[in-house]
Amino acid sequence: MQTKAYLVLENGKVFEGFSFGAVGEVTGEIVFTTGMTGYLETLTDKSYLGQIILQTFPLIGNYGVIPEDFESRSVSARGYIVKHWCREPSNFRSKGDLHSFLAEHNIVGLYGIDTRELTKILRKQGTMNGMITTDLRRADMETIKAYAVTHAVENVSVKQPLVVNPGGKYSIGLMDFGYKENIVRELVKRNCKVTILPHDTTAETIRQLAPDGIMLSNGPGNPANNPVVIENLRKIVQLNLPMFGICLGHQLLALSFGFQTEKMKFGHRGANQPAKDLTTGKTYITSQNHGYAVKSESIDPSIAKLWFLNTNDNTCEGIQYLNRPISSVQFHPEGCGGPQDTGYLFDKFIEEIDGYATR
Repeated sequence: MQTKAYLVLENGKVFEGFSFGAVGEVTGEIVFTTGMTGYLETLTDKSYLGQIILQTFPLIGNYGVIPEDFESRSVSARGYIVKHWCREPSNFRSKGDLHSFLAEHNIVGLYGIDTRELTKILRKQGTMNGMITTDLRRADMETIKAYAVTHAVENVSVKQPLVVNPGGKYSIGLMDFGYKENIVRELVKRNCKVTILPHDTTAETIRQLAPDGIMLSNGPGNPANNPVVIENLRKIVQLNLPMFGICLGHQLLALSFGFQTEKMKFGHRGANQPAKDLTTGKTYITSQNHGYAVKSESIDPSIAKLWFLNTNDNTCEGIQYLNRPISSVQFHPEGCGGPQDTGYLFDKFIEEIDGYATR
């Protein structure tokens, strides 16, 4: 038997659909993602902490649940909205179905609404809060409007260092702001020992660890809400080790150099965002998931230069720092957008390490 459920937007608009996954109510920031595949990676991406995910592709769940593809062991999103969910998935790797997966992780799902109309509202009016509920009487507009994600990074970061592939040739310190497993997989492919570090790791701790390079991971929330991390990064960059930042790591690194970030109208979430390398003129198809961006005009040309540019809206997609072995990108080179277009950036990072070692 189908259970009616509703989405109530902070502007008062109500969508009527049906419940799947866990039955209940949840409030969060509604964001849409345009990927036609990759729903498992999306659901297990810690960058979605505190958000209700809207899939624009109409059929979700058709290849089931494949644990080997997860980006983390948990689901950080608060809710999930689809047009149709596939009740009978077909894939030789599948270990289950989407409905059961959501229920197991206590994620409230909503299906059967006009996801196209909802996406158009978010594109026109911007990202907004909403509530999924089975009882409209429980929808308090002031509570919905007041919802905000707080302490995002510290809620998803590891609490103690974790070592992966201890016998690797290169020692990499991965600062965890909500890292995706595929970042670790890409580093391990390149013979790296990866030490996953808590978000608030200090420069002194890294100096004692003595890694060959430092990687700054993706993660959730407003980058400016991490003053301790930003201050630590100001000191960490003085170690002059090769560094590479991804997504939130890219933004936090920019803030540590005194640049600025801003909230986007509805962000970039999907697998087909075009990022142009301003050095070569080549444009790559990239996977992205972010609601904030570095303000290009805030980049000090005596410190750094714009590296990649989004050709849809001209937002900053990458920065190269001058006279330092440091760079960062807003997109996800481990996200297989091309599917391998920007994987070379991990090779470039290793080359930086090799070059630094010979100095």
